Amino acid sequence: MDGHFVPNLTIGPPVLKSLRKVTSLPIDCHMMIENPDDFIEEFADAGADWMSVHYEACRHLHRTLEHIAQHGMQPAVVINPATEVELLIPVLGMVHHVLVMSVNPGFGGQSFIPYSLKKIRRLRELRQELGLSYRIEVDGGIAHDTIAQVVEAGADLLVAGSAVFADGRAEQNARELLQLAQLAAAE
Repeated sequence: MDGHFVPNLTIGPPVLKSLRKVTSLPIDCHMMIENPDDFIEEFADAGADWMSVHYEACRHLHRTLEHIAQHGMQPAVVINPATEVELLIPVLGMVHHVLVMSVNPGFGGQSFIPYSLKKIRRLRELRQELGLSYRIEVDGGIAHDTIAQVVEAGADLLVAGSAVFADGRAEQNARELLQLAQLAAAE
């Protein structure tokens, strides 16, 4: 977050570089920033594995996604709640995943926007219709009462913040959310 595209600020490449030293897990960088092209090389050098950029922030989305891939990261595209899935069709073949924002970006603790389920289902349909393999990620309002319907709609990757950290029981909350997601996926 850069304080421009969204009002808040978050970690940058120096923190990412420190995190890379302590984990071999994939690091997913969701760039809620204006001009993401200006930071691709720096985040790649710091150890990012996946980089997602907002459709709404990219003047030349195709070029930005190519640039991410050229720097050895898996490119992804993000859409805000008011952005329609059909706008992504030209780039779906290029992306590792599509991130559906199910809240307006920038602040934790918001309520899930139910219309997001329609977008997730549509992305799942398009993946099948077009013979593609991108993953569907969802960020915002993922909690004990929303996780099953999000997974059932077709989400493969889930981002949960407040539902994990809000009450000081992060490990227990994360395990419960994972269990609920696994149960929904098995149905």
